[in-house]
Amino acid sequence: MSGSWIGTIVRFVVSAIVLMLVAYLIPGIRVSGFVGALIAAVVIAGIGYLIEMAFGDRISPRSRGIVGFVTAAVVIYLAQFIIPNYLSVSLLGSLLAALVIGLIDAFVPTELR
Repeated sequence: MSGSWIGTIVRFVVSAIVLMLVAYLIPGIRVSGFVGALIAAVVIAGIGYLIEMAFGDRISPRSRGIVGFVTAAVVIYLAQFIIPNYLSVSLLGSLLAALVIGLIDAFVPTELR
């Protein structure tokens, strides 16, 4: 494995751990174990990538500000429909999760670049 693959795997593992922490702290979000969190992290990253490809960096979930925050909340909310057995989130839960993940990401970057 090359270094970039290892870095990508580490980022997904960190993202899964952050998602599990957020699910523990916030009502309205449920993740079914570490494997579910890992699958959710991959799906959320994939949806975010597709949104970024379709609409550009200004509406990316990675962007800072209110647009990035709302986009991240929408991505988290939409992910539950793709993997309903692994992730369940309310609308308020997705907003709170986007806020907490954004705060955690400021200290422990989990996004894929």
